[in-house]
Amino acid sequence: MGLVKTIHIACVVLSFTGFLIRGIWMLRESELLHQRWVKIAPHIIDTLLLGSAIMLAFQWRLSPVQHPWLMAKIIALLIYIAAGMVALRFGSTKSIRLSAWLFGLVTFIYIVCVATSKSVWGFFAYF
Repeated sequence: MGLVKTIHIACVVLSFTGFLIRGIWMLRESELLHQRWVKIAPHIIDTLLLGSAIMLAFQWRLSPVQHPWLMAKIIALLIYIAAGMVALRFGSTKSIRLSAWLFGLVTFIYIVCVATSKSVWGFFAYF
């Protein structure tokens, strides 16, 4: 496995773990969620994640126009970002934040399934 792919996969794990933990902290109304590093680290990780994804696409000559699964990942990524913003920042009630957080987790898992199966069907590609 190449260095860029290793960085990408490591960032996937860190991004998911961070989103999971921040969601739990949000539900518990933990003060940990307001620490400076908690607000900065996800941006660094996600920037590395996106940068490595773009590098991999160039290395492997992948185009979202020619590979529907890649377009599905990009669209799902935008949905995941929106869900995360509602869950951790803009949700007006805890139930809205919880719903957005759970939706974000499912969307993240869908993205990983699309990446591993190379199918827009995501989870369902395995059945």
